[in-house]
Order: sequence, then C-alpha cells, then structure tokens
Amino acid sequence: MRILLLTAILMANVMTMSAAKQKISIDRIDPTDWYVGMKNPSLQLMVYGKNIASVQEVTTDYPGAVIDSVVRLDSPNYLLVYMNLREAQAGTMTLQFKVQTSKFNVQSSLTKVKATSSITKFKVNYTLKQREMAGSKRMGFTNADVLYMLMPDRFAQGAGHNPQVKGMRAYKEDRSQPSLRHGGDLNGIREHLDYFNELGVTALWLTPVLENDSPDDEHGYSTYHGYATTDYYRVDPRFGTNEDYRRLCDEAHQKGLKVVMDMIFNHSGFEHPWTHDMPAKDWLNLPQWLVESNGTSQAEGTSFLQTSYKLTPVVDPYASKVDMKETTEGWFVPTMPDLNQHNPHLMRYLIQNSIWWIETVGIDGIRMDTYPYNDKYAMQKWCDRMHKEFPGFSLLGECWLNDNPFITYYSNGVKNLDGYTSGLDHVTDFPLTFAMNRGFQEADGWDTGLLRVYQNFVSDYLLPHPEKNVIFIDNHDVNRIMTDMKGDVDKLKLIYTIVLTQRGIPCMYYGSEMLYESEKPGDGYKRKNMYGGWQGDTKNAFTGENLTDKEKDFYAFIKTLANFRKSSNAFSGKMIHFVPQDGVYVYFRINGNDKVMVVINNSDYEKNIDLSRFEECLRGVKSMSNVLDGMRSTSLPSTIKVDKKSSQVWVLK
Repeated sequence: MRILLLTAILMANVMTMSAAKQKISIDRIDPTDWYVGMKNPSLQLMVYGKNIASVQEVTTDYPGAVIDSVVRLDSPNYLLVYMNLREAQAGTMTLQFKVQTSKFNVQSSLTKVKATSSITKFKVNYTLKQREMAGSKRMGFTNADVLYMLMPDRFAQGAGHNPQVKGMRAYKEDRSQPSLRHGGDLNGIREHLDYFNELGVTALWLTPVLENDSPDDEHGYSTYHGYATTDYYRVDPRFGTNEDYRRLCDEAHQKGLKVVMDMIFNHSGFEHPWTHDMPAKDWLNLPQWLVESNGTSQAEGTSFLQTSYKLTPVVDPYASKVDMKETTEGWFVPTMPDLNQHNPHLMRYLIQNSIWWIETVGIDGIRMDTYPYNDKYAMQKWCDRMHKEFPGFSLLGECWLNDNPFITYYSNGVKNLDGYTSGLDHVTDFPLTFAMNRGFQEADGWDTGLLRVYQNFVSDYLLPHPEKNVIFIDNHDVNRIMTDMKGDVDKLKLIYTIVLTQRGIPCMYYGSEMLYESEKPGDGYKRKNMYGGWQGDTKNAFTGENLTDKEKDFYAFIKTLANFRKSSNAFSGKMIHFVPQDGVYVYFRINGNDKVMVVINNSDYEKNIDLSRFEECLRGVKSMSNVLDGMRSTSLPSTIKVDKKSSQVWVLK
C-alpha cells in the first residue's frame, strides 16, 4: 500500500512542478544552525519551501562568509546553497534571497508587447556558533570501556513525561502490547545514571532517538525502535527535546560515562518529507517500477525491490551487478525508503548531520546501522570527514556478517585487495557472537563447543586490530541469550566471563544483567521494559526490590566482572590462549606486570587443572587472587580445582 502511495506522490509532484505558481516560502533550513572553525569550511544549506528554486540569487554580506554556488534540484521546493565559512566568526548571518518576476501587457495582437518586471527580496537570519567539541580529549571509546546498549522507549520513563505529543501522527502508549510505544524517554535514562556507574559500564549506546513520526500500522506496530527517521535534526518529542539530549550527555560525562549515538544512513522513514517530495529523482533508490511478470503488471503497475539481505556481494570479487544492486539498492523494508548515497548532495547532507549532532550535544561515538547496505565509498568519505573534524572520535559499523573473512573487509586498518579501506574504527563482532551461541549449545568435540570460540580468536590473524572489535552475545535484533541457553544461568556466566575478559570492547544489552528472556517470537519480546523504569513496577532493577535470588546473583556477577575490567590494565594488553582440552579453555591477558588468567570449565564435571601446562605465562608469578571469589589471595599452587560449568578469573602477582 505504501509503495502505491509513493507512486501517486511522485506523479503528483510532476504535476505540481509543471503548474507551479510563483508564491515562494521558506519552511526550514537544514542544518538548523552551524559552527565556525571547521577544518572543512564548506557548508551546504538545504532550503526547503514552496517554489524556493525560483529564487534567482542568494547573497550575504556577513564578514568572512562567501556563497560559492546555488544548486537547483528536480523538485521546485528545494534549493541548495553552498557556502565557504573559512574566515567567518560566530554570530547571526543574514541571507538575502532575490526573486525577479515578469509581467507581459499585450496592447494589440499585431502591435506592441510591453514587458515589466519586479524584484522581490526577503531575508533570513542564520546562526553561526563557535565549536565546542574540537580537540575534545573525552571522545571515543576503547577496549578499556564497557558499552551498555539500551532502547530509550523500553528503559525508563522520566518524571514529567508527556503521554500525548500534539501533532504526531500516532501516539499510543500501551505497555501490554510488545510492538507499541511504552513511554520510555531520555529523562528516564538520565535519572538512572548512577545505576550504570554501579554496574561497571562506561559508555551508553542508545538506539536511535531522532524523530520517527510514523503512524502505527494496521498490525499494531509502531516505530518505537527509532530506525525510521523523519527528521534528522530533531529528537523525537516522545523521547524529549534536543535540549534533553544535551543534558543527558552533559550529566553522563560528569559521571564519567560516554554516550554513543545510533545513526542510520541506509534508509529513512516513509513519512520523511523526502519520500513525498523528493529533492532529486535519484535521491532514493527507487523500486523497479512497471516491472512485468508473465505478461501482466504487478501490484497495479508497481513492483517493490526489497534488499536480498545477502551482504556477501559487497565483498565478493566475482559478484554480479544484479546481486550487488539487490543488496545495496533494495529497500530494507517497505516502510523505510532506501537512500541513494551516490547522490553527492544527499551524502553531504548526511555527513553534516553527523557533525552537527557531535557539536550540538557532545556525543562520544556513532554506531552506524546496517553499514554494508550503504555505498561503501560514500561511507568511506563519511569516516574520513569525521576523523578530520574530530580526531579520536569513534565510528562503529554494524556489520552483520557471520564469518570472519567477511567482517575483516570492514575492520579497522585493513587494506583490501580491491583497494578499499573502510575507515571505521570498530565493527560489531557477529562471528564471535554466533560462535559463542552455537558453541555453548553443543557438546565439546574436535571442532565443536569451546573449540568454536577458540577458533574464532585464531582467525584474528586476519585483523590488524582485533582489540577494536565490539563483542557481545545478544542485542535488540536477536533472541535473548538466556532464551537460547534455555534458562541455564551457569552457561550464561561462562559466556559473560568471555565477553567481559576477552580482546575487544565488551557490550551488554540492557536487561541481560536481570536474566531477561524472549518468551515469544517477535522483536517486542526481545525489547522488554527494564524493571523499575515505570511508576508502579513491582520489580526494580535499580533498587533490587523484589528481584529473585537468581537475578540478584547474576547482577552481582556482572557487576563484579565489569568493574574489574574497568579497573585493570591487563585487558588493554595482549592475549595468550591454550587449545581447549576436555571442556576447559584457559587464556591470559597480559599488559606489562598486570596479568589475568581466565579459566572456563564448560564440562559437566569438576576439574583439577594442572598449571604446569601454562608455565610460560605463570613464570615469576608468586600469588593469585580469584576475582569471582572475594579476591582472597593464595600462593601459586600446582593445580587448581574448577567446579563444573563455572569460570574463574585470577589476578596474578
């Protein structure tokens, strides 16, 4: 239905263009304001309004600001103004738009035609600000950090929450329905910052917070998740305001927490103005219109090209053009139009948007959604611009690829045979996720169980910087790991021991510390509300009220390991591991004099581990303390006893 609507919109636009009247308006300018002192002083202003392309000239007399060019696109309602601000200072810049109109007076069909013209000028003030984030030492995250991914709609509702927002297409809060909005917001997150510090995490990754002004569909689904952007310069008012976002970032920084913003360049929401009034014919990757099938047209003359979801063509040296097109130009879902990053004006818009949010609210990193679905060379330019403007800033790409050779293509510092280097700082380590998930659901064997996890790390020889991978076991798109492990808390402890002590940057998904499960199929059940985030909740993760003994125990386990990782330098050093034997995997993290030994016993039996096998890493060690057992110190023994389905984390001295 949405595809048919888009066809009608496109046809209506053509008729509007041909019959456009000369009434001109300016409804908005993106970016809404800008910053002087950029290393790249060029600024693109997207001016949107009725017949704005009819403007003949744009000028300014603001000192240090030069208008380089004015670009008219296919729609009469967009005008791009390119400026150079190299010498400009902060202040209010006035832009002047000039329109000349002509009027013809025909005195006789055989004699004179008299032409008169008039010039109309109108002015718009535009704010230029001084940069705040240039050279910030705080930005970026490393393997010394522990990330915490949360979904604002499902985490907590702040004081003074507004249950109705005037002007939004739909706003129905119903916590009994897993696919509708539940009413979490930015202030709810801000009010619980101490919880994150206590838990031991150092950086908050929020799923997208920008406006998703989309109606709930006929199946009862809403865009509470945030991945259908309808305004790139506005926080969704159901989450709060731009000022609320800035306040959250400021207070998080005061408490030593970083903030990672989730962005989406691959697609927008269907209700974004670009869908209904495309700036240019190639602004979107349009479906294959009027495709014939068996001699008859499909869907009343339209056909929708959906992505194949197969990402291998992007890295495949033998990929066909049609496979590549289906992957990168197909729409992710019918409600999310695919943006065409080949259009340089669109890409400039998106790049500037990232810069604007960094400067405006002070985020420390960006997680880019569905990274391989984008045009890789356009995204390479995005990475380059971000790093030039904000050295040390972290760029994380979601690369949902199952095998290490595929994910290596996008990894930090890799120079591929085709000449491509992504420019990303970090990638999501899905291969490790799948290796752990599968390995802990099967018996240990020659290449099963813990061997899968071990072999995943062996393939790090492909990576210049495996320590920059973001490692995790579940997220908002997959089953809760507690469900996959069939409620086995012991297995969950083994998995999280690996996540919180291995190379890379650990990331936990909100609620995992509370043993959350996905009771039923469907995204909503992977994204349950955080206990205690709403008034009237009987269980409270933030205070511990009415939690079960299992939940309290597992929370304490996560808290102990996360805080230990945060305090130890060993995890910024090298790793040495030993081939798993008889269901036991042992590895060391070493950074100078800081040494940690991790023991994973995945077997169903208690084990006596002969430490002589690990002599190369234990040489010179006199004593050891188990982090998971009160840090009681003991002299280095010849053997250690490890309970079945349990882990030990030893600090070596």
